[in-house]
Amino acid sequence: MIGGMSTAQGGIFALGTASHAYLEFDAVSGKAQELVTAVASLREPRTTMGGVNLVAGFRPELWAEAIPVAGFNADIAGADGFAMPATQHDAVLWLSGSAYDVIFDTARAAIAALEPLASVAEETSSWPYQHDRDLTGFIDGSENPTLIEAPEIAVIPDGKPGAGGTILLLQKWAHDATAWESLPVAEQEAVIGRTKDASVELDDKPADSHVAKNDQDDFGKIFRRNMPYGTVTEHGTMFVGFCAEQRPLAAMLESMAGVTDGVRDALTRYTQPLTGAYYFVPSTESIRQLAPNV
Repeated sequence: MIGGMSTAQGGIFALGTASHAYLEFDAVSGKAQELVTAVASLREPRTTMGGVNLVAGFRPELWAEAIPVAGFNADIAGADGFAMPATQHDAVLWLSGSAYDVIFDTARAAIAALEPLASVAEETSSWPYQHDRDLTGFIDGSENPTLIEAPEIAVIPDGKPGAGGTILLLQKWAHDATAWESLPVAEQEAVIGRTKDASVELDDKPADSHVAKNDQDDFGKIFRRNMPYGTVTEHGTMFVGFCAEQRPLAAMLESMAGVTDGVRDALTRYTQPLTGAYYFVPSTESIRQLAPNV
């Protein structure tokens, strides 16, 4: 319970799950508000299969309550012709659980329930790699807050518009594994700004290193639930970032792209963003109020 009033959707903080799926939906023309209601009804425990965490979010402009959040509605043009594409959709379901068969069945049931109102625009399956590493081989989320601290960073406080909700930035990043793995470890560490084995921040990290370009002391803290995705031949990272405010997320992307200083995050030379969307993830209470009584 956050602040005794509004409760964030529990799956946001459900660490340790072995299988994940991200489903992004586009509403059929004229059906966007019906889609919001239908997704809300999926969130009701009585209609959700057991053993799966289901987090639901919406294009911010579709949420009836006025919230200071905008969709990812324009590409981010960075340095050297680099760009982060805007691929905003109308709704997202993030499913996580202990095994992929349950995720698979729940995802199919959700798609079938929403089929008259929306089509699946993007589908990605994810899984943990070597406990807490991404597919670069480095530990991901070293600066992540603890679960005790995370709600203060990720969840909009009571008394503010959207209380109990959170802002989700969802991006799919494809890795150029051949180019990355051809680098000696010392060069990989310079790109990331941390040691590979122990994830210790480098004292002499380059200004364009991933750590330097994503310094949360500069932009504000976020709560990350990143996951590897893909196949043996085509794979990368699902960036799953939550924050109580949109600005830290947007500032981080601008820094990585080199919008302000013309210096790109070195990691963007080995990874390419394929998608980009912001979703408002409402409180459990807001979802329940929206769901029709069944």
